[in-house]
Amino acid sequence: MNMTMLGIIIGMGIVTYIPRLLPLLTLQTENWPGWSRRMLARVPYAVLGALIFPGILYIHDSIWFGIAGGAAAVCLAYLGAPLIAVVGGSIIFLAVIQLVV
Repeated sequence: MNMTMLGIIIGMGIVTYIPRLLPLLTLQTENWPGWSRRMLARVPYAVLGALIFPGILYIHDSIWFGIAGGAAAVCLAYLGAPLIAVVGGSIIFLAVIQLVV
């Protein structure tokens, strides 16, 4: 490994570490209003949805296959199933659809 590659790896590590460190420092030293804390607490769910939704649409040749799996997951989550049951249930649902169709 040459020095250029090592420099790139260290630089990328620093660049990814700074955005993770800054919220920890700012949230501990400042008093944020309650509404902003509630909004920031919901950000991981929004990011998770943004990451999962495109995968649902492009999982199969037919877009309806992914939408059916997503709908099954939403129904299971609405019924209060734990996360592992939601994921497993939607996988089983799509496996059954795959076998039937």
